[in-house]
Amino acid sequence: MKGVMRFERKGKLSPRYIGLYKVIGRVGQVAYEVDLPRELAAVHPVFHVSKLRKFLGDPTQVISIEGMEFSEHLSYEEVPVAILDRQVRKLRTKDVASVKVLWRSQNIEEAT
Repeated sequence: MKGVMRFERKGKLSPRYIGLYKVIGRVGQVAYEVDLPRELAAVHPVFHVSKLRKFLGDPTQVISIEGMEFSEHLSYEEVPVAILDRQVRKLRTKDVASVKVLWRSQNIEEAT
């Protein structure tokens, strides 16, 4: 379908799901139509059942779309707020530095 934007695959540390949306109805055997807000009007509202998850009441797992700026590919850029921890691991022939970063839209428990 020409002109319809779809979500793309994301990196392994990217959020997998956004928002809480009501299921309008079943379309075919394995697809459901979702009631999306106006901000996501460019996204096709029918999703395969594997892309949907039942909300179990943990609001920390939900990312609000308010304040997010979407590009034309419906992706967004996370902004680091602070570096919480630094560590250097020694491998056989080299040292690997790693840092724990607090991101703008996440809690301290979700820092990566």
